[in-house]
Amino acid sequence: MTCTLTTRSAAETHDFARRLGALLRPGDVVVLAGELGAGKTVFTKGIAVALGIEETVASPTFTIVREYEAPLPLVHVDVYRLDHLQEMHDIGLDDVLGGDGVTVVEWGDKVSRVLPVERLDVRIEPGDGDDDRVITLDGAGPSWAARRAALAALADGCADPDGAPEPGEVG
Repeated sequence: MTCTLTTRSAAETHDFARRLGALLRPGDVVVLAGELGAGKTVFTKGIAVALGIEETVASPTFTIVREYEAPLPLVHVDVYRLDHLQEMHDIGLDDVLGGDGVTVVEWGDKVSRVLPVERLDVRIEPGDGDDDRVITLDGAGPSWAARRAALAALADGCADPDGAPEPGEVG
């Protein structure tokens, strides 16, 4: 299922991600894609709030992996600085994927070949206004198919009952 929505500010992007975070389950993988400054870390911060994480979530660009303890733990991965897929294995990503927590992978489109097929792909792109973000969600696998209605409801019904995408707007 794929749906698209537009947020009008960083606060709306954060709020949408927080609401999405409430749908996440242990073992979920969220793959974030978008250019520098698109809002991937803002999105991750919203998810973290939903998971009950109280500490400040920072971009793990230089540390690559940050783990946050919570009732539903978060593993925040940023693969921007990785040059080879082998480095994914070297940093131990295989050990955290599908674990007891949620894994969010920034720049995940760069390494999608080694990520689980069952995942939520989130593309964040600039919109028409300076602070607008167009967010496209694509849930793959049976787990996300089962959450289709809940995901569509979050994005103001961006998917019709047949699953065809329709633009939604958060606001």
